[in-house]
Amino acid sequence: MSGGQIALIILAVAVLLLVLFIGLFLVKLTQTLGVLTKDVDVIARGANDILANVDTLLSDVNGKVATIDPAFQAIADLGTSVSDLNAATSNLTSKVKGSASSNTTKVASAVFAANTARKNHKKNRKANKTAE
Repeated sequence: MSGGQIALIILAVAVLLLVLFIGLFLVKLTQTLGVLTKDVDVIARGANDILANVDTLLSDVNGKVATIDPAFQAIADLGTSVSDLNAATSNLTSKVKGSASSNTTKVASAVFAANTARKNHKKNRKANKTAE
């Protein structure tokens, strides 16, 4: 055997080993992809079940929200009415307050005038009694 034939045999053995390693790698890769495919199928079935449950739940919630909507509308209307009532009460209070302060001033002036007139009347009576 010459050196060229030995090199050719070594090359053939190296290529054969390379092909065997690639083959083993592909077999392992195929097994891993098979397991992965099964897992993805299980997850997909579970996701479909979850989506069906979510769809049912969402339909139920939408029905209940539709039932509750009139109550919320009534509450909103009540809030508006209370707000209007508060505004009217505030306006009335400010009018009564303004009227009361004006009346208080008038009453105080009348009381002062009456007291002054009474004092003057008493002085005049005393003066008249003393003069008699």
